[in-house]
Order: sequence, then structure tokens, then C-alpha cells
Amino acid sequence: MTPTGHVMPVCGTPCWVNLMTRNLQATQDFYSAVLGWEFRPGSLGTGFSVASAHGQPVAGLGEVAAGRPVAGSWTPYFAVADVDVTAARVRERGGTVAVGPVRFVLGRGAVAADRDGAVFGFWEGRALRWTDEYGNPPAFLELRTRDAFDAAIFYAQIFDWASGDPGGCEVAYAYENDTVTVRQVKNTVATVRGGGVGESPDPRVRPRWHVHFRVDDVEAAIAAAREAGGTATPPAPSPGGGTESVISDPGGGLFTVSTGSVPAGPVPVTRKGPVGHRGR
Repeated sequence: MTPTGHVMPVCGTPCWVNLMTRNLQATQDFYSAVLGWEFRPGSLGTGFSVASAHGQPVAGLGEVAAGRPVAGSWTPYFAVADVDVTAARVRERGGTVAVGPVRFVLGRGAVAADRDGAVFGFWEGRALRWTDEYGNPPAFLELRTRDAFDAAIFYAQIFDWASGDPGGCEVAYAYENDTVTVRQVKNTVATVRGGGVGESPDPRVRPRWHVHFRVDDVEAAIAAAREAGGTATPPAPSPGGGTESVISDPGGGLFTVSTGSVPAGPVPVTRKGPVGHRGR
């Protein structure tokens, strides 16, 4: 059985994804219909739930209090050793800390935006185990941004990517297609791709973190999403093979479903370089 207890995640790695919504029950019904998720109450109090697939925790859902201007969007969280130090690094490098740091039962968290406006979170403390016994997370993260190399420097300096620490994240560059691959041990945990357009009216094109969930049948997920009140793009080839579709839930939360594997990308660098510079 996949372990589901609370653990100390490896610093710098993705450790969770979360969606804030204005109607928790309706949102749970949507994701249950589209992705087959089951839900249970979360540990953050009323208005929060944890989604599971095949017994493995996948994501968190939280209900926004009435009157609060919060957009329904998926937010990835990265594990850090000290949330205050990370918040300072974000500000010093031109990003914005929008929420927090805030203390919860098991740790502290914050939500920020990078220099191009892509929203992400970071977490200090214990968290639900977000990987299976092979170290694979239930979701794959992809940052669509203006300049992949510039964004990689920003995140590497915040999260100590390419630091050379055992078990930490390493990065590799594919200059021919403006892509950075982030790996933890043997697993690809995120990619950073260029080509985002900050002024685009289309939220799928603007710089943002995209959360990819694997499904067995993309066309079935598309049909279920439309039946449940969401929208979906037609099936298209995914970078890892197979097909994918970008789906919007009724509250505007964008996510991607894919049948493909995670793109392997080039071999990560192991030496320290400009991207791996460590500082406050």
C-alpha cells in the first residue's frame, strides 16, 4: 500500500498543489466526475478538503470566504527549510509575497508571484506524503513563462536548485527549445518553458504554473468536464507522448490532463553554476 502519512519533504521539491474555490462541494463534485477523486476533511479546519486517487493524496481544496477577491487557480507548493528566508529571497529578486508567512498546525506557508506574475507557494514543516513508493508525484508541474532561463535562475536561487546537495533538485537546459528540466534524484518533477505572453488575454498563454494530472483517457476526461459544467480544449499531442487537454473547472481553475509520460529532458547538471548560486 502507498504510504500516506505526514513526512518532512525534501527542500526545493514540489510538495503539494492546492485550489481555492468559492463553492467547495460543487468543486469536489466536478473533480470527482472528471478525475475520479475522493475527498475527506483536511487538517486546516472547516472549508478545506484533501483529494485522493487510489489511496494517495493528490491535492488540497479550500473554500474562499464570501467577499474575498481570490481567483480560482491551481497553486503548486515547494518545500523549504525556512519560510521567512525564502520570502526574503523572493522579494530581493523582484518577486512579490502576496500571502503570509502564515502558521498552520503542521508548519508555515506563504504564497508569492515571480517576476512575470506566475503564482506559487512554499511550505516549511511536515506535509502529507505526495509521492508513491517510487518517488513519483501524482501531478507534474510546468511553468510557462516569458524566458525559461531567466525564470530558472529566479527559482534556483530561491529554492537552491542545482546546489549539489544529495537528494536535492538539479536542473538541465535544452537551449534549442528554451526548456529547463528540474529533477529530484531520477524523477522529473517540473519543467520550465519559454514563450509565455504576459499581456495576453488568454490565461492559458500568460506566465503561470500549469498542473498536469495523468488520466487513462483524455477524451473521456474532456467529455466529463463539459458535462459537469467546465470547458476543455480539443485533444493535442503532449510533450511526453500521448495526448493532453487544458481543462477549466466551472470556477475558472485551469489544469491539464494527459496520457503521456513526463518528458525526460536532458541530463541534469551536477556542478554549481550561475543558476545554482546560493544566497539569502
